Amino acid sequence: MRTLVVDHPLVAHKLTALRKETTDTPTFRRLADQLVTLLAYEATRDVRVEPVDIQTPVAPTTGVRLRKPQPLVVPILRAGLGMLDGMLKLLPTAEVGFLGMVRNEETLEASTYAERLPDDLSGRQCYVLDPMLATGGTLAAAIQFLTDRGADDITAICLLAAPEGCARLEQGLDGIEVPVTVVTAAMDERLNEKGYIVPGLGDAGDRLYGSAGSH
Repeated sequence: MRTLVVDHPLVAHKLTALRKETTDTPTFRRLADQLVTLLAYEATRDVRVEPVDIQTPVAPTTGVRLRKPQPLVVPILRAGLGMLDGMLKLLPTAEVGFLGMVRNEETLEASTYAERLPDDLSGRQCYVLDPMLATGGTLAAAIQFLTDRGADDITAICLLAAPEGCARLEQGLDGIEVPVTVVTAAMDERLNEKGYIVPGLGDAGDRLYGSAGSH
């Protein structure tokens, strides 16, 4: 597993505003949207392309276009939905699948409660959207789900990550041969006893959508 912390002043600037307790929901959504687009720029560095011959107003030349099958973007419900628009700004031709995963608060194990994805993901590059890599259980389960269906290259885009989450994710991916990359705006200090990232930014889902339906 490869972890990439995007070191860019604009990323740090927007993340600082996201972290602030006083940032309201509309502003939080807008900032998250912008931050995801910046992270997606780095995350798509290895997106698969193929050569294409074109004619410019001056001369013929060879460029590139996204190779088929198109990349698949998979937000993890519900908080991952708040990252979808920012991702699609950069990859408007991508297909979108949805994965609903819920974490058992007692065992911290994740299970799937909803999915809208092709049955066969053979040869597909997948970009998983999940704001917080905290305990790592949900993301590990999501990646296992996608690789079981044949996905052969997975990049997870997270606003924030914790060292414990990365370690747990790496452990959870033991035996998976598919290349996995995590792209994040920051690697924070630790998790607290409730499984929240410290200093973090609180509950991303609640800050994106309010507390309705969070429990």
